[in-house]
Amino acid sequence: MGQAAVSFSDYGLAYDLPAHAYRALDVLEQAGFEAWVVGGWVRDALRGAPSHDVDITTSARWQETKAAMESAGIPVHETGIAHGTVTAVVDGEPIEITTYRVEGDYSDHRHPDEVRFVGDVREDLARRDFTVNAIAYHPVRGLLDPFGGTQDLAAGVIRAVGDPRRRFAEDALRVLRAVRFAARMGFVVEEKTHAALVEAAPGLADIAQERIGQELDGIVRTGKAAWALLAETEVMCAAIPELAPMVGFDQRSPWHAYDVYEHTARVCRACEEFTGGCASAELRWAAMLHDVAKPPTFTVDASGRGHFFGHPKAGAKMAQAILQRLAFPKAYIARICTLIRFHDHVMHPTSRSIRRTLVKLEQACPGDARALVYQLIDLKRADAVSKVPRAALYVSELDVITAAVRQELLKRPPLRTTDLAVNGWDVIDTLCIAPGPAVKRVLDELLFSVVNGEVENDRNLLLAQLKGAGPVPQALR
Repeated sequence: MGQAAVSFSDYGLAYDLPAHAYRALDVLEQAGFEAWVVGGWVRDALRGAPSHDVDITTSARWQETKAAMESAGIPVHETGIAHGTVTAVVDGEPIEITTYRVEGDYSDHRHPDEVRFVGDVREDLARRDFTVNAIAYHPVRGLLDPFGGTQDLAAGVIRAVGDPRRRFAEDALRVLRAVRFAARMGFVVEEKTHAALVEAAPGLADIAQERIGQELDGIVRTGKAAWALLAETEVMCAAIPELAPMVGFDQRSPWHAYDVYEHTARVCRACEEFTGGCASAELRWAAMLHDVAKPPTFTVDASGRGHFFGHPKAGAKMAQAILQRLAFPKAYIARICTLIRFHDHVMHPTSRSIRRTLVKLEQACPGDARALVYQLIDLKRADAVSKVPRAALYVSELDVITAAVRQELLKRPPLRTTDLAVNGWDVIDTLCIAPGPAVKRVLDELLFSVVNGEVENDRNLLLAQLKGAGPVPQALR
């Protein structure tokens, strides 16, 4: 196989095969085996989207693949030999190489009970999840597409390979993968595939929460959470059961035109609009979960009006439990839950209000306040325009607040005690107290005074305030 082989553009692919993948194919075929590039790289190249990971499937057994690669001076790691997979590090780039295989039943709805190696690549493609992932490519032989994946790519459709009910029964996580692929590529799920994934959605209960979290995070990060919530409601509610009570929940409020679930979807969509499709992952998650506690906090007053007292704080706790269950990183969870906790926090375009808000955000997520305050405002904007039309007028107030935040941040206001012009030793020396909790309490009071505009963050002024504070009570010493 010479380097001057057919360009990918001849087959409608926008990118040529990377040199290291070309070399891996060449090594296998020089050793007498058949090999193809498969999976995501082929799919994305056909879409004109860059992709870094290249996977190869081959007629060689893993031992034969390893021997051929090592004979060519290519290191090999036995990363999944039970499934016929090794990872070859070609010119510094890892490539997974897997033997053609078919799989038996999936008793646990996640892993095949048995794997059987076969000699025909078509049998291997037939076991894959969706047609767009069941396309093989070879630089000389071209595309092998026995299930119409290229047509589905052109039509913008996610379709299961073969019987969709069987595909989802094999691995329930595929219902979320279908939604993730559709969201990522802006596709729709084909009708029979959609019916099968709705039927199979309860099977997510058998899947490890960490795996569900990975797929959900992939969906949310596409910026298409609104589509997923509305088009794939059953799947999203199976993945996050706390969403289900929101569906159709009448808010009975003059400020809300939609039920809690539709309002939430609209907030997700509005976040994308206000950020130009560049919302942070934390903001996207906060939008999806900001009202998750509305059903359990719902009350009705004597006039029949609904209220959700304390739902931001309760929602932050619920979101924390959900995200911990999904095995998200602690810092990620903290930022999401902080946005949820303060999404109804009242802000005014004054120095005092902005500083108090910044300090609250800093206390919740040290080091993140400056970024979170803008995300919080975007969440508030999205929330406002997703209620009744007159509520959208709040957006103009938020524009004024945003400008005031920018001006305040230019002053670099102190957000924590370490930003003060005095430190703990100054407190100890001035007040003649021993190191301990009392020092922190005094510094907290100084920060509170600075934030409230009672004194400037000036060393001499702060020392003067300390000297005028009088003796420290014995209980604080």
